[in-house]
Amino acid sequence: MADLSTALIHHPYQPPDGFEAVPPGVHKASTVLFPNVAALRARDWRHKSGYTYGLHGTPTTFVLEERIATLEGGRHCVLAPSGLAALTLVAMALLTSGDEVLIPDNAYGPNKAFAEGELKAWGIRAVYYDPMNPADLQRRLGPRSRLVWLEAPGSITLEFPDLPALVAVVKAHAAVHPQGLLTALDNTWGAGIAFSAFALGVDMSVQALTKYPSGGADVLMGSVVTQDEALHQRLLLTHMRLGLGVGANDVELVLRGLNTMAVRYSAQDTATRELAAWMQGLPAIEAVRHPALPGSPGHAHWQRDCTAAACLFSAIFRPEVPQARIDAFCDALQLFRLGYSWAGPMSLCAPYDMPAIRPSGWPHAGGLVRFSVGLESVDDLKADILQALQVL
Repeated sequence: MADLSTALIHHPYQPPDGFEAVPPGVHKASTVLFPNVAALRARDWRHKSGYTYGLHGTPTTFVLEERIATLEGGRHCVLAPSGLAALTLVAMALLTSGDEVLIPDNAYGPNKAFAEGELKAWGIRAVYYDPMNPADLQRRLGPRSRLVWLEAPGSITLEFPDLPALVAVVKAHAAVHPQGLLTALDNTWGAGIAFSAFALGVDMSVQALTKYPSGGADVLMGSVVTQDEALHQRLLLTHMRLGLGVGANDVELVLRGLNTMAVRYSAQDTATRELAAWMQGLPAIEAVRHPALPGSPGHAHWQRDCTAAACLFSAIFRPEVPQARIDAFCDALQLFRLGYSWAGPMSLCAPYDMPAIRPSGWPHAGGLVRFSVGLESVDDLKADILQALQVL
């Protein structure tokens, strides 16, 4: 090849095999090359036996999928561009017009918004149930029920449900109505560490890998893990038709984060329990919600089913503290920065409008602030809270 541009593009050099290092290799590709037409026609990306197109997997994404499946105690994993994308993938793969999806009333807000927006427009009805009352779920299941979402603990309010009891209700209903009813758990909080989702009987475990598996507050990604091959293929084909994909550099960061995930989870668990228990004694605070705290809703369920707890707790202020003062308290914090998400190295907080989020059944009149505990010194975080409380 006489032309330099052609020679550079079609350069024959191949590096030798045998290179091995701690991090997996990062393979970036849209186009995947085939040695011949027979290989082009024969390769099967759905079972990880070959590569066809970057969107359908590379060695890098296959490695992360296998590691996340192991983390969750499952067999199969698909990756999505965010945790919310993973949640919506489940619904789009399994629901059709006329179906019903059951959602806990304390679920992650965007999942409920997707149900009220897109799913409702597609003729799919959302039914909300009290996750702390398995009998309420039983009453609301019907012949059109196809998917039951579980979440442990509840988003923001952190009630920990009786997961085995909820799963048992669903399985009993499915035995009478065998047209197909599945459970999906938003397991971002448990992260595959606090408890085993599949040991409790769920069909799918969904995570925002944005949180603990990444750990750096710099990646958006989600996953859906299953044990059943047929269910995995349903999810995988919808995933393909939607064109969902994740970038190799993001996968690299999550793979790196997995190496320290157990250590970070444990450190943040320890710090969060200390802070949550300490904050219960502050005069301005009416209640603190954290599943490991005695008296927090569902504590007995957490104690029975879990071995750890994540980095979140919510503080409920006394009713006489006006919301403006609570907002000023949040503004006065120096180490706890205002921001969404959690499980990164920096501590975060955010005030929530509980009457809007839980219009009925919320037992507190005071405002709520959710805290995410990072990797800073616990004593420094306590001092930060005390200095910010001066605005009250």
